[in-house]
Amino acid sequence: MINKLKLDKILMKVEKPARYIGMEKNSYKKDLNKVSVKIAFSFPDVYEVGMSHLGLQIIYNLINNEENYACERVFAPWVDMEEEMRKEGLPLYTLESKEEVKNFDLLAFTLQYEMSYTNILNILNLSHIPFKSKDRDDKYPILIAGGPCAYNPEPLAEIFDLFVIGEGEEIILELLKLYEEVKKGSLSKESFLLEATKISGVYVPKFYDVSYNEDGTIKEMYRLIDSVPNTVIKRYIKDLNSMYTPDKLLVPYIDTVHDRIALELFRGCTRGCRFCQAGIIYRPIREKSIDNLMEIVEMLINNTGYDTVSLMSLSSCDYSQLLLLTKELMEKYEDRNIALSLPSLRLDSFSIEVLKEIEKVKKSGLTFAPEAGSQRLRDVINKGVTEDDIVNAVTYAFKEGWSRVKLYFMIGLPTETDEDVMGIKDIAYLVKDIFFNRPNEEIKGNFKVTASASCFVPKPFTPFQWYGQDTINEFMRKISMVRNSIKDRKVVFNYHDADLSYIEAIFARGDRRLSELLIKAWEKGCKFDGWSEFFKYDLWLEALEESHVDGEFYANRYRELDEVFPWDFIDSGVSKEFLIREYKKAIHGKTTDDCRNGCRACGITNCSMRGVYN
Repeated sequence: MINKLKLDKILMKVEKPARYIGMEKNSYKKDLNKVSVKIAFSFPDVYEVGMSHLGLQIIYNLINNEENYACERVFAPWVDMEEEMRKEGLPLYTLESKEEVKNFDLLAFTLQYEMSYTNILNILNLSHIPFKSKDRDDKYPILIAGGPCAYNPEPLAEIFDLFVIGEGEEIILELLKLYEEVKKGSLSKESFLLEATKISGVYVPKFYDVSYNEDGTIKEMYRLIDSVPNTVIKRYIKDLNSMYTPDKLLVPYIDTVHDRIALELFRGCTRGCRFCQAGIIYRPIREKSIDNLMEIVEMLINNTGYDTVSLMSLSSCDYSQLLLLTKELMEKYEDRNIALSLPSLRLDSFSIEVLKEIEKVKKSGLTFAPEAGSQRLRDVINKGVTEDDIVNAVTYAFKEGWSRVKLYFMIGLPTETDEDVMGIKDIAYLVKDIFFNRPNEEIKGNFKVTASASCFVPKPFTPFQWYGQDTINEFMRKISMVRNSIKDRKVVFNYHDADLSYIEAIFARGDRRLSELLIKAWEKGCKFDGWSEFFKYDLWLEALEESHVDGEFYANRYRELDEVFPWDFIDSGVSKEFLIREYKKAIHGKTTDDCRNGCRACGITNCSMRGVYN
């Protein structure tokens, strides 16, 4: 256990001490000496971000629901806290027991975005844990990683001992049970890792190696031990109604990114947007029943005190019984002033019906995601949104009293032209015109439309994984076109950092040769790279040069259709043949209909859509 006198001294000096004290409502405090396995779970970002992540809440409660296991949390300390900890020689600790992280049996990270990778190294360094798996003997925790970025684990292959591919609710308990058995038998870390490869969805990098062609592309990935699988098949929960769902959530003392109940309606997506990795890796679609959801909401409201329920999923408006669910929730909770919110709305008439229900308590923010500025490009990415959809949605919203709208776009999408890019401005101005081209008595509120553009990053397991990312100069040229064309103060244009998106693409599409680059960047001072005020592109450029890594090879290069990808050993359930078909259709601007209207033969063999439509 850490020195509490030192901790108290430090907490008097930092900006938000509540980030570091634990003791929140619904937190667990177990005696670590009385449990058989103790695991530290880390979201590698600041407390407010990590505590807003539903996956953390699920895994934390799931593990602590087991009598013999203890799960405690650790986040990336903010820069002021880190400075004081290093000054006082205080190692990183978990919130619940204030135990040093390095004293846990396992240390698990969720990989939600590539730009958190340097924070992982910083957490390890503050915990006095060596970066590379080969440098950690049995006295150190076993490092586990999961989450969407684990679908390309190779850039972190030298760091982590084990990766979980897919959804974690079942597999994490299987791993803890295995560790418990290995620990009782006084077996080694090596024994645990070898046994773990027998669990479906587990990847242990040290049991594999990679050979390369002369041009730097991958020749093959091969096993070093015959007993480990050639292909790692993702894990997923087949029945969401019977899966573990927490009846309570941790309630922080300070504001977090999302201070509300996150109600997960379903997993998967049938839309088939070609830029979206989540739409592929979380297939097949699986819904929770209304009865199940109503029961969950009641428990969480009673156990948290939150007054807003956010209906969460990849595309919440696609929940098949959404209108009925929102009506039942409003009938039950409207008198208690419990509000509903949706992260973003689909641009069609059905969403408008849902909007009528959720606005009964309060008007939440109104967010739409056209993604592209022209119909041609929306067809390329298979977005399934027309200009008429946009017009109808915002017309209704303004009629009902909304005066502020957020629109999300991407720049640098495959086949994009300057005309497509300028469509971002056109849509924003169209929304403004719809607001003001009404009778004066109907125009109420302080109007503003915010168009935000991110820089497209090609992701593994998408039809665009073969496509090269725009160069930074090209991104900035396109951004400048839009920015310079907007002259109206009622229209705000925000855009993401192209430099950051370039580094993100390197790691999204990278291989195990990038570990040295990551370590070099951290050594130069890179951390909190996802925060614009801390991202240091000049240091990343130095790290790229000193590590002899060609960033353009990973980020900007187009792949041949037969190239071996670093992630090809993972079976996401969706076939590569399907992704190639979608890639070719995209190049020709051809769309693919929603899976709900008929099976698209993506490779998922046990999908409910096949049973319904075939």
